Amino acid sequence: MRLWLGIDGGGSGCRAAVADAAGTILGQAEAGPANIASDFEGALANILAASRTALEHAGARAETIFTLRAGLGLAGVNAAGRTERLQQALPFAHATIATDAVAGVKGALGGADGIVAAIGTGSVFAVQRAGQVRQIGGWGLVLGDEASGAWIGRAVMARALRALDGFVPMTPLLAALLDEAGGAEAIVLQSLSARPVDFATLAARIADSDDPAAQSVMAAATQEIDAAIALLQQGAALPVVFLGGLGPAFAARLAARWQIRPAQGTALDGALALAREGGV
Repeated sequence: MRLWLGIDGGGSGCRAAVADAAGTILGQAEAGPANIASDFEGALANILAASRTALEHAGARAETIFTLRAGLGLAGVNAAGRTERLQQALPFAHATIATDAVAGVKGALGGADGIVAAIGTGSVFAVQRAGQVRQIGGWGLVLGDEASGAWIGRAVMARALRALDGFVPMTPLLAALLDEAGGAEAIVLQSLSARPVDFATLAARIADSDDPAAQSVMAAATQEIDAAIALLQQGAALPVVFLGGLGPAFAARLAARWQIRPAQGTALDGALALAREGGV
């Protein structure tokens, strides 16, 4: 029996689904982060672990992994050389690899026109018009990923240090973060090895807080998302779908600004669509 594999991988985790020819999901699994730019070896290990567990849940033999037609929507695909390296390392019969934004668009919009704002550990935006997808953002925390969970976490920790210097007011939240981290020197030391997912652990706390510092960071993040959507609209009035762990929070903040619709499907559905586009 021919089986298809979909992989949705980002900075916080990796999901896999195995489906049959009718599109019925036979097995699913989850594993750790799968950003092939920031941690290639870790991402590869998590992709393979999720794939094997999904196959097991589907009742398929382990060696079936070599016959799979796979579609992978991953963070970090836009880093030079990473896609080619991954193609060589994967055991599947065929693999179509795209950014997590492309998989998100295919899952959320199907064939319809619209905009997708995917806000999780990282952030990326895309528009689909007449079947053509254009992506912006998704450049990683060092160079971008504005309004993402990692961006929010880094911004609030930077603000805590600026408050300590006296540039901005110290607030209860910032004082608590400084205390929890063990002081400014400890924050600096931690930042030297911190990964995007480490900064992103603070995002939900910031999004839910009424502290003035949190509200300021979230307002700046909202402005970044609004600007990205406006750029992709090009004066049109396309519907917007929010994806990712922080998607609902920003959808609520921008509900009066844009026509927001629920997703038709998930990025994992989009990854399975990529697998099918890769051939039979």
